[in-house]
Amino acid sequence: MSSWRSLVLRIGEKCSEYGGNADYKDQLETCFGVVRRELLHSSEDILTFLLQCAEQLPHKIPLYGTLVGLLNLEDEDFVRKVLENTHENLQVALDSGNCNRMRILMRFLTVLMCSKVLQPSALVVLFETLLSSAAITVDEDKGNPSWQACADFYITCILSCLPWGGAELVEQIPEEMDRVMMGIQAYMSIRRHVSDAGCSPFEYIDDKNQGDGGNDFLEDLWSRIQDLSSKGWKLDSVPRPHLSFEPQLVAGKSHDFGPLNCPELPAPPTLVTGIAYGKQKHEAALKYPQRIRRLNIFPATKTEDLQPIDRFVVEEYLLDVLFFLNGCRKECASSMVGLPVPFRYEYLMAETIFSQILLLPQPPFKPIYYTLVIMDLCKALPGAFPAVVAGAVRSLFDKIADLDMECRTRLILWFSHHLSNFQFIWPWEEWAYVLDLPKWAPQRVFVQEVLEREVRLSYWDKIKQSIESAPALEELLPPKGTANFTYSAEDGDETERGLSAELNKLVKERVTSREIISWIEDHLLPAHGLDVTLRVVIQTLLNIGSKSFTHLITVLERYGQVIARICPDQDQQVMLISEVSSFWKNNAQMTAIAIDRMMGYRLISNVAILRWVFSSSIVSQFHVSDRPWEILRNALTKTFNRITDLRKEILSLKKSVVLAMEAASKAEADLEDAKSKLTLTLVDGEPVLAENPVKMKRLKSNAEKTKEEELSTKESLEAKEALLVRASDEIEALFLLLYKSFSSVLAEPLRDTDGSLHLPNEAAADEMAIDNEDTPTTDLDNEDGGSQKSHANGGRSKNVYNVGEKEQWCLTTLGYVKAFTRQYASEIWPLVEKLDAEVLTEDVHPLLLKAVYSGLRRPDDF
Repeated sequence: MSSWRSLVLRIGEKCSEYGGNADYKDQLETCFGVVRRELLHSSEDILTFLLQCAEQLPHKIPLYGTLVGLLNLEDEDFVRKVLENTHENLQVALDSGNCNRMRILMRFLTVLMCSKVLQPSALVVLFETLLSSAAITVDEDKGNPSWQACADFYITCILSCLPWGGAELVEQIPEEMDRVMMGIQAYMSIRRHVSDAGCSPFEYIDDKNQGDGGNDFLEDLWSRIQDLSSKGWKLDSVPRPHLSFEPQLVAGKSHDFGPLNCPELPAPPTLVTGIAYGKQKHEAALKYPQRIRRLNIFPATKTEDLQPIDRFVVEEYLLDVLFFLNGCRKECASSMVGLPVPFRYEYLMAETIFSQILLLPQPPFKPIYYTLVIMDLCKALPGAFPAVVAGAVRSLFDKIADLDMECRTRLILWFSHHLSNFQFIWPWEEWAYVLDLPKWAPQRVFVQEVLEREVRLSYWDKIKQSIESAPALEELLPPKGTANFTYSAEDGDETERGLSAELNKLVKERVTSREIISWIEDHLLPAHGLDVTLRVVIQTLLNIGSKSFTHLITVLERYGQVIARICPDQDQQVMLISEVSSFWKNNAQMTAIAIDRMMGYRLISNVAILRWVFSSSIVSQFHVSDRPWEILRNALTKTFNRITDLRKEILSLKKSVVLAMEAASKAEADLEDAKSKLTLTLVDGEPVLAENPVKMKRLKSNAEKTKEEELSTKESLEAKEALLVRASDEIEALFLLLYKSFSSVLAEPLRDTDGSLHLPNEAAADEMAIDNEDTPTTDLDNEDGGSQKSHANGGRSKNVYNVGEKEQWCLTTLGYVKAFTRQYASEIWPLVEKLDAEVLTEDVHPLLLKAVYSGLRRPDDF
């Protein structure tokens, strides 16, 4: 990398503000000197690279803004191009709804204003453009309030700029700033308060129990900005390198910034109903998602020295680093531990990362990314961060009963994976008391599921050894994952065992699927019936494939036709799944893999899997094991992915059809043009048309070829569209059956437990509040490293869990209703009318209705 690129990229990394001991003024002067010399022959490269750095390393924006300010003293044309490019990029971001880019570019413009590059009034015009659009959006008469998510985001963009430039704006154009602040206040007074219980990480937390007096995210940010304003816009978390160069910077020319246009939003529905409003509200929330839902895991004493605005700024830094450096693990960890703030923030860093792991409806990246980030941070800060992470785990464990079911699953997967990277070391003796809790107590189930996942990531004996400090916990380890073959040497019916041995011999002799099918239909099925046939065939084939995952895949590929022949419809497929579950009853992972692979090979349908999950023997496990939920999740995810992939393929094919039509049209035009230019020549004294036979042949061939490609692409598109129609019908039937099944299995238990179901959680709601910085939670600094302030399962003592089994079953099942609804809301919203007509009728229990509405974030005030 050339020296100027390296200097621009690494600017500030050795400064005291970024965890080093150098002076940022010296670094800026050095970088400026080198870049200035390179401007003569690398102007375009510098422009592109500088803007790229400002966008993708936004925690360094104050330094880049100051650098541009210094360059403005030497080359105004270059800086004008910087602003022109930023203007163009910001307009593109606005049009496309690129939230991160929009927010970062506005911060960059704010810092450029501080460095005298941009006129303050130009920035205010930008603010007022967004403010006006937001105000119109939420206006009941002129706008479309269902798109409030967009309006709120615009206001968030304005407010999030002010920590970086509020002081300068108030100093230079106080009247204009007063107008902006009054405009925001007016907007806050007409917008709807966002009560988003469906995406709260904790169940049964009402607005009155949320932190910050029940404020939603924008109300909270507005209160932090107002607090900053009352303190003279002074804060510690934003470096101000431009102040050291202010005497020079004031001599530069402040540039204007052209107008920007906010995109038009969809028109409001012609008939304003709860469903119509909810569909558009869902679409808006997808396009303009909330960045963070705070988890105040630690006691306020850990962050009490921070101003309210400092927490927001540090969260912005951390989220930006996580987003923009997601492909560079070491750079990400290095930047996260070297933020330009003069205070320690390990606790806030842990809370922010965990808020992303548990972010609903989904985090920006796959969970494995956050696992790697936490692992790298533990290595980068070995003396501090591991203890902070351990404290966060203890705090979340204390309140696991109130954690959303999807978040609970994510926490289990993250924690088991995290421990696998640190030799599975954990003070299990702290949690040994869960053995005294009922088998359905969430803390006990959590420990059981973590241990089961650890076994998957290692092996049984290793995990047993890791819990030697609490040997009694061996009771919660899964069985050793051996196969449960019905026809082992000493078990099973002798006749069936003989049939199994005969089938095993045929497989070893590598006979074809057709021959095995003939043997089954001629000898096995007529004499012994379907039940015995299915059990013998499935148990034998699974046993042959039980050595490894590869063996299983080989058997399914080679003899899938055999399975398909004896299990052609859903009833037989449910029996097939039962046999798979029985064979792998000691190994949840292989059960899930085998069923998932069979669905992939279309040997079993998603409906058959759903029917099996809701069979009476499996329903009884809903509250004590993740096993049935994992299988159901896999089936829903695979179905959802199929239809998602089809939509992507169709979108791509539509573009290909347009290109193919253009190519065919051009080839035909070229051919016609060549024909029109044929000339006359004399042959034997007679005039005839002369042509270039080679050229004409090539043009004709090209025209025919492009036409064939056009037809072929159109046929492919038609085929994919037909598949999409079938897949849409399939997923519609699947989700309707899913909710009918939930309604059916929940009806009687909810009637029996109604009135007592939520009592245990009422105390818990007071204990665990989101965004409540005064919430007392786990204290990490105990002498024994444990938690002395634990409230096991939400306000209950450690050795008591006073929720009955039926009540816990209902709580768990309702939690999954909400989780599945939220995860697949995009597929469920188009079915809402049918869902209302067929499932969510007047007879349905209010708690089931609440769970579905909450998962859809469906308004209930229409």
